[in-house]
Amino acid sequence: MNRTRSTQRTLGSILLIFEAFVVFFATLVAFGLELAPAEWVWGIGITISLIMIISPAILGKPGGYIFGSLLQVLLIVSGFWIWGMFFVGTLFAGLWIWMMIAGRTVDKARENYFKQMEEGES
Repeated sequence: MNRTRSTQRTLGSILLIFEAFVVFFATLVAFGLELAPAEWVWGIGITISLIMIISPAILGKPGGYIFGSLLQVLLIVSGFWIWGMFFVGTLFAGLWIWMMIAGRTVDKARENYFKQMEEGES
């Protein structure tokens, strides 16, 4: 049987890594606007960026996609500190939803294809 990596997991991983950069740049904005003490801004911003970089490792495991969804909510909620993040977070949440649906659809289609190929060989 042909084992390929899940398209849903690949798309989710790409988005989370890209979001890590967005969070880093939002951290720079928060630092520049002096929204909180610098230690807090950098501590929270870098921690969230690192969590987003590490998160693809748990995608595909139980609760992994739920955790990714919670990170999308966190990105939207960050708009209370940097108002532009409401828009950016909503955009990324929409992309997350689309990638989860599209990835799952491709994975099911691939599974059905391989199943039909195996039946055809028998």
